[in-house]
Amino acid sequence: MKDLWNHLKETRKPIVLYGMGNGADIVLAVCKKYGIKISGVFASEGFVRAKTFHGMPVTSYEAAKENFGDMIILLCFGTALPEVIRGIKQKAKENELYAPDVPVCGEELFCAEYYEKRKREFENVYSLLCDDASKKTFENLIKFKLSGDINYLFACQEDESEPYGDFLKLGEDETYLDLGAYRGDTVLSFLKRAKGYKEIIAVEPDEKSYKKLCNAVIDIKNVRTLNAFAGEKPGVTSFNMNGSRGGGRAGTKKEISVISVDSLGVKPTFIKMDIEGAEAAAIRGARRTIAENRPKMQIAAYHRAGDLADIPKEVLSCREDYRIYLRHNPCLPAWDVSFFFI
Repeated sequence: MKDLWNHLKETRKPIVLYGMGNGADIVLAVCKKYGIKISGVFASEGFVRAKTFHGMPVTSYEAAKENFGDMIILLCFGTALPEVIRGIKQKAKENELYAPDVPVCGEELFCAEYYEKRKREFENVYSLLCDDASKKTFENLIKFKLSGDINYLFACQEDESEPYGDFLKLGEDETYLDLGAYRGDTVLSFLKRAKGYKEIIAVEPDEKSYKKLCNAVIDIKNVRTLNAFAGEKPGVTSFNMNGSRGGGRAGTKKEISVISVDSLGVKPTFIKMDIEGAEAAAIRGARRTIAENRPKMQIAAYHRAGDLADIPKEVLSCREDYRIYLRHNPCLPAWDVSFFFI
């Protein structure tokens, strides 16, 4: 299996970015580090408005085909929208197309060198996975991260409802702790799947998202909302407010309170964490709660290069008797990846 970055260094084809924004900034920075020349940029229909990106004119896909002919396309944005993914698949039939696995958070890049450095850790996690679907997902995620080949993701995706019908059984007396509750979508999803609950605690740091969260749950009983960031220790931190699902990555930086799970004094039966790369720190801030209550947990594992190794390590350091599952929901690139600890 070829390493994407080495392949891009060696190719004679023009390399063109698909998309602008933060993702394209990161891909471009990695290409510069490896000495990889980028020949152009194109955007989806509706986003081409005589713009430039890092000095390059932003064209349409059709114009890029006319300008560059047989080209390599690097996908530089994330999407779970079926119609957008269909368009990406069509472009991949017509060209070499890759989705570089660049970190959402942190500086480390998941490349061949990084994988070899941590190979034993990844192999150890693989050995702990509880079902064939988890192992298939793990294998395909590693192959995708090294190659950028989106077909590996299509080969291991599962609908988000699948865990609830298989191994994540929600009872009638749940206490749900939602870290990274965004606009309330995951709270509403929990309500559809739980047979009953005692309390819901929804934590969201972004101000705009928090207001929408409060509106979404205003008529739901026994819901407590907190405008705070989940971390290792209580305190104060600065957070980029942007009102989007990727809150924390860019936006207006403001100070916000930090809470730890242990400081809340609750006994959750189910914890969901999707907190923009702070998952490992939040697990350390939940050590006592996890050790004493053994909650079911769904923890995002796609923000940092080491998440596939580091997230299980942090959880098992709290207690060793969890069964571990891994799932990837339909999304490009390898986002919406979660470990389930049962």
